[in-house]
Amino acid sequence: MVVKVFVSHKKEDAEQASAISAYLVANGLQVYLDVIDGQLAKSGPDLADYIRAQLDQCTQLLAVISAQTQASWWVPWEIGVATEKERFFASFVSGTAAVPEYLAKWPYLRTHADLQKYVQESKRAELLVEDRVQKGYRTTARASGFRSFHTSLKAALGQR
Repeated sequence: MVVKVFVSHKKEDAEQASAISAYLVANGLQVYLDVIDGQLAKSGPDLADYIRAQLDQCTQLLAVISAQTQASWWVPWEIGVATEKERFFASFVSGTAAVPEYLAKWPYLRTHADLQKYVQESKRAELLVEDRVQKGYRTTARASGFRSFHTSLKAALGQR
């Protein structure tokens, strides 16, 4: 089982994204974080294609949401691409930032305790996907894991 999380964030939130990424790695997940990626000198369609390719290599997307995020074009785009690809999705909402209305249907985290629940549910959901694939349900395995991850994580976080 390989869980790889694409950590989406606005440039101004790079420090927090790095701290979250370090926590995820320390707890057994792999991470893609653009802060350490030299390929981001690309622009326009080349950059969009590159980011899509990185998302293809990830099983999940965790978006860091802050007061600065609403000025970002890339974070909402990455969220859209990830959900279109049925990547497990959640947000880490920092400080006093509000959860944007269009993201309220997905799980959102605010604390390190929430991050631990995210790690646990991520591993559990990937095991579910692997089990479904082994049982011959390859075409529906990711969709089942997608639904299960969001439902279980929201329940663990006390969200409806």
